[in-house]
Amino acid sequence: MGMNPCGPSPSLRISPFSVCLMSWHFSALKYQDILETILIDSCIFPSTTIPDHLSSLIIVMLYDFQDRKFQTRVLSDNEESISEVQVVENLLNSFKIKLAAALARCRIKHDALSIYHILPETVRKQELRASTLPLYAWINTCKISPEEVYNNLKRRGYNKVKSVLHIDDKVFAVDQHCYDVLIFPSHLKNDLINIDLFKDYKLIFQDKSRSLAVHSVKALLNMDDDILMVNTGSWYTVAHMSILTNNNTSKVFVCGVQSQAKDPDLKTLFTKMGCKNIEILRETFINIESKDHRLQKVKVILLLPRCSGLGVSNPVEFILNEHEDTEFLKDHSQGGISVDKLHILAQQQYEQLTHAMKFTKAQAVVYCTCSVCPEENEAVVKKALEFQDLGNKVQPYRLSPPVLPLCSLKEIQLSTDKFFRMEPSEITNGCFLSVLTRERDPSETVSVKDVLARAAAKGLLDGIELGKSSKREKKKKKSKTSLTKAATADNGIQMKIAEFLNRETKASANLSETVTKPPLPQKNTAQVGASSQTRKHKLDPHPAVPTFMKNTCPSRLHERQTHFIRPRPEDRMVALKPIEIVLPPVFMPFSSPQGIRSWMPTQHLYCHWVAPKALVPTCLPTPSLSRKGEKPKDDTRSSLLRPPRRWL
Repeated sequence: MGMNPCGPSPSLRISPFSVCLMSWHFSALKYQDILETILIDSCIFPSTTIPDHLSSLIIVMLYDFQDRKFQTRVLSDNEESISEVQVVENLLNSFKIKLAAALARCRIKHDALSIYHILPETVRKQELRASTLPLYAWINTCKISPEEVYNNLKRRGYNKVKSVLHIDDKVFAVDQHCYDVLIFPSHLKNDLINIDLFKDYKLIFQDKSRSLAVHSVKALLNMDDDILMVNTGSWYTVAHMSILTNNNTSKVFVCGVQSQAKDPDLKTLFTKMGCKNIEILRETFINIESKDHRLQKVKVILLLPRCSGLGVSNPVEFILNEHEDTEFLKDHSQGGISVDKLHILAQQQYEQLTHAMKFTKAQAVVYCTCSVCPEENEAVVKKALEFQDLGNKVQPYRLSPPVLPLCSLKEIQLSTDKFFRMEPSEITNGCFLSVLTRERDPSETVSVKDVLARAAAKGLLDGIELGKSSKREKKKKKSKTSLTKAATADNGIQMKIAEFLNRETKASANLSETVTKPPLPQKNTAQVGASSQTRKHKLDPHPAVPTFMKNTCPSRLHERQTHFIRPRPEDRMVALKPIEIVLPPVFMPFSSPQGIRSWMPTQHLYCHWVAPKALVPTCLPTPSLSRKGEKPKDDTRSSLLRPPRRWL
């Protein structure tokens, strides 16, 4: 989480001495009340005349003096002596016995083993977390792949593990939420900053909350969508957002950079990191109109508002690295922040969030803070959603769960209101993340590239890169696609025809086997056999193309069956069995009894009875049963009776 110490210029670089001095200042703020009591009790105040501009310096140096057990500081050969520091140091050395006695009385009064135990419990827990908090670093995928980083670290003696907690060896792990974020034990920082991976901007130390924010934005983007970043803090956040969208045609707009003196340093930094799609805007975010012509393609706004940072375990490093306001150091040293300051911060966050929701072309706002105070986070978002302006007839915003590359929604710890919140712990700082989305304009079409881009952002493509294709390649792909589709359609039709013919062949074969069984030694058996022979004789050699016989009713029946009966699979064919059914005498409407005798050789009708599934007519017609004493009605079924069998 520390800043890369090897920056391109002094203006963007934080020296180790600055970090050390700020740490002393923060520690002095934590113990300010105790140290002032010691100065008064030891009679340094008000017996000596100390200039006002040195009052803060004497507090800081007294903390360092008691931490060294009131021993004189030895200057190194390379360290230059500062006159003001030397004056204060000589003063403290002359009062060191009285200072030690005053400290002892203070410890006895509070019944504390050391000055550390006099601090409030919240501050002590914060210091304990800061001492064990792992280091987070994200991989610059524009310059190196994750696999190359793993191999490089393994050659240097680092082993990949699942968790770096409570491990003193040279190890690293991959973060559970972001695939390009590595975790190292805190004691390895001095060793890591001296290797080429960090010197060449291939690995960058930064707090995890910023990586969560940019990955949440990436998951909401299409290929051509632009991003607007507000209150970015560290320039590494801007670089990370640019690197994640390197394969897209997106632009990353950064607002509020009013100092033009930083432009050369920023361009040098972004060039060394491989960032090419960053646009800097001079105006502050509130002063930018929602209809600005430069921002018409902005679909996602990343809002990193100024916050209290109460979820951070090491406020000194965070404030320095993320360019936050140092006035909060005193509040952090007391373990909290005043209510008035919280209200001011919440009002500023609300104004920025509501202004972001006025951009009619934007489809999502990602809001991220490093605070765990509900007055800043949930209250601001809910208020903005409740009073959002719908005067432009746009879709209203709603809360959506964040999409992270390595996590499903079940693995992400969300509140009931779909907020993503991480409490401060021994493995990470606290943070708050909220994603506000609304439905896209129906007139906007979503291309295949957009779908693939979102899938890649969610980690569904497993590292598949999306390349850009030229117009000629697109035309070739279109022609090939059309030809392939046509060929596929023809092949599909041919396969369906072949399958249909195959089924018809099997059905006709089964039918022929059924009708050619040995006849039973009775008249009805002979009758059924003759009719089956007649049907077999009239079937076309090719089962799919029936032959239509002129002026023959059975052929018409067969034609109707061929077109309406769906061929069954072979395993579902039900064999037809002859059954004798005795019916009352049937009187046919012929003019002479001889005609009746010629058509009806007996007073019994025989038919095939089909299994219960057969709702469609089978090969033989089934006459309807007549009631007792009722003459059958004259209908068209009389034309379907069998012709006379003169050979009987």
